[in-house]
Amino acid sequence: MKLHWGNSLVIPVLLLLTSCEPAIRETDSVTVFADTVLIGGNIITMDAGNPRAQALAIKGDKILLVGTDPEVRKKRGKNTKVIKLNGKTVVPGMIDAHCHVLSYGNSLRSLNLVGTKSLDEILNMVKEKSKQCDPGEWILGRGWDQNDWDEKKFPANDKLNEVSPYNPVCLTRICGHAVFVNKKAFSLARVTKNTPDVPGGKIIRDSKTGEPTGVLVDNAIGLVTLVVPGLTFRQKRECIELAIRDCLKAGLTGVHDANTGGDEIRIYKELAKKGNLGLRVYVMISAGSSYWLENRPETGLEGGFLTLRAVKLFSDGALGSRGAALLEPYSDEQGNSGLLLMEEGEICKTACEALKRGFQVCTHAIGDKANRTVLNGYEAALKAMPVKDYRLRIEHAQVLAPEDIPRFSKLGVIPSMQPTHCTSDMYWATDRLGTERVKGAYAWRSLLDTGVRIPGGSDFPVESNKPLWGIYAAVTRRDHKGFPQGGWHPKQRMTFTEALRSFTIDAAYAAFEEDIKGSLEIGKLADMVVLSKDISKVAPKEILKTEIEMTIVGGRIVYRRKE
Repeated sequence: MKLHWGNSLVIPVLLLLTSCEPAIRETDSVTVFADTVLIGGNIITMDAGNPRAQALAIKGDKILLVGTDPEVRKKRGKNTKVIKLNGKTVVPGMIDAHCHVLSYGNSLRSLNLVGTKSLDEILNMVKEKSKQCDPGEWILGRGWDQNDWDEKKFPANDKLNEVSPYNPVCLTRICGHAVFVNKKAFSLARVTKNTPDVPGGKIIRDSKTGEPTGVLVDNAIGLVTLVVPGLTFRQKRECIELAIRDCLKAGLTGVHDANTGGDEIRIYKELAKKGNLGLRVYVMISAGSSYWLENRPETGLEGGFLTLRAVKLFSDGALGSRGAALLEPYSDEQGNSGLLLMEEGEICKTACEALKRGFQVCTHAIGDKANRTVLNGYEAALKAMPVKDYRLRIEHAQVLAPEDIPRFSKLGVIPSMQPTHCTSDMYWATDRLGTERVKGAYAWRSLLDTGVRIPGGSDFPVESNKPLWGIYAAVTRRDHKGFPQGGWHPKQRMTFTEALRSFTIDAAYAAFEEDIKGSLEIGKLADMVVLSKDISKVAPKEILKTEIEMTIVGGRIVYRRKE
């Protein structure tokens, strides 16, 4: 089927139909046998009309039948592969609705600073790494979070200069919205006391001397990263392949890759064409890339493995680095209200252009001011460019003013949220926001009660890529040690069904793909995960101990746990 765009918009559902073959049908005289059957299991389908089953049959890359063991056994032919589940649980393939694949792959080959408890611990890691490097070679890492240290403030680089005087160092904060660099890096970037702050960015300086102390926030990061040697195309492909393998191991069958550029798109297309992608990828193209201005949306490429139909914007920074744009100053830093990176008019203009071209718009917004600004910009865009099915998204929707919560439902805007952000940030979020404003943070229940869907994600490499960790966080609002007892602001918890929906059918909905994935139904893509435990019935802490036994994408086993 060839699409003729002309000057009109193509309705998203029609776009999806181009990648969907008709569901398998049988006549009275012909029996269609399955390629694979899974029997003897506990299948959670996420299909409201048939919520539980014992078995299912797969033909090609789609589901042929979902039902009882006797029903499915009738689809067994002489060449049918049989997978005996032995009571294990099957859920629809889980989808991470917000992540960064290339960055995650790159983090796996850089210094992993996640979970470090002090600056000294990081300094020791840099010191050891410098022994393995040639003079002048960059030392890169990611994952530090000063909120996990005893002294919860941005570090200064005097000691970093001592442990690595000859190698430039650039260590990215866990949120990706700040970096910590040494004097050698500043020297190569020609950043000095006289370097001015850039719009939408901040150079952290010594309060007495005005000298840069080593931390750059948001747009100021570019002052240094511009001189960091970029990954080659081959290295980018290796990073993406590494990340994909790890995602399949974690039980993910699909991801929404936020803020991708031309090289990543080319790599995805090459891998998909060769049948080597393995993971279904929904691409949010960086608004700064010309790709979306030069091309039309592409959906369901290579058997539904790749879709390019969204544009990613940024309206502010992160809460942990105090770059999130707030309506009132930070409770723990008076005079600082964060950084607003886009005004309403710019958001409206970009959204209108994207909608005109058939693209979805997904905008990063953390602070309450940023969220209000994006909602206002979207509202103006929808009045100027009415579209029947637009599904505009706000990525994170992390801190909301009470009066803005019902606007998501009213405007039809999707809050794309990451449950583990809540359980990572809860230790210091009240300090940042105060006791009243924090009630509008990570407000899943308040949003769900207005009727919206919340697609779940992790924002990896900011958080772990394990969706089961996200489901645990959503239903408990506790860390892995069970703190705090009863959960942090427990009234905002999700039910188990809501949490699983967020990583399956609701994540699929956020990508206009709920008709082809997200639940286990006849005719849908055969994407599913076999789990070692029934996560709907075990104690919440047991979700964290649940193993991914098998990941199946398009009827093909792409990961199997070794005993």
